[in-house]
Amino acid sequence: GWSVEGGLLRKKPGIRGGDLITEKQYGDFELEWEWRLSPGGNNGVKYCVTEARPGAPGYEYQMIDDLSEKWAKLPENARTASFYVVLPPAADKPLKPAGEWNASRIVVRGDRCEHWLNGRKVLEYVFGSAEVKAGVAASKFAKYPGFGDKLTGHIMLTDHTDETWFRSIRIREPAGR
Repeated sequence: GWSVEGGLLRKKPGIRGGDLITEKQYGDFELEWEWRLSPGGNNGVKYCVTEARPGAPGYEYQMIDDLSEKWAKLPENARTASFYVVLPPAADKPLKPAGEWNASRIVVRGDRCEHWLNGRKVLEYVFGSAEVKAGVAASKFAKYPGFGDKLTGHIMLTDHTDETWFRSIRIREPAGR
């Protein structure tokens, strides 16, 4: 379900290949990547991933074709750059349409997390805050104790079966780690 073509990582359409997960676990980090989706596509990058919670392994930076009629009824907290179904990104986020490259970034420092899209911070939250707890309580993740809390975990590229291309994936940990 995954291939490397011309230096790009490709999630092949319609084929289950499984999620790709880092061997290493990360606490504080900066993750940057570029991505593009096929029209109507859906995918995501998860962080703070733990095998101890297989039904909800991590927190997802959503990547979806926001402009597709297929997803027109999705709430804002399920759109691109959201903390998937927990917190929405800025309404005026600088998203490029399906088929074009977008650049994303996740920054985790201490108890703070930032989601960036095309050079602009579009979401910032505090792990375990009242805002996060309220978002989790209203989501499908409410049944998972501690969901939304800070933890050291893996990073995962998800397999939603839609064609997705990745390039320039980089992770940086704070100095001294």
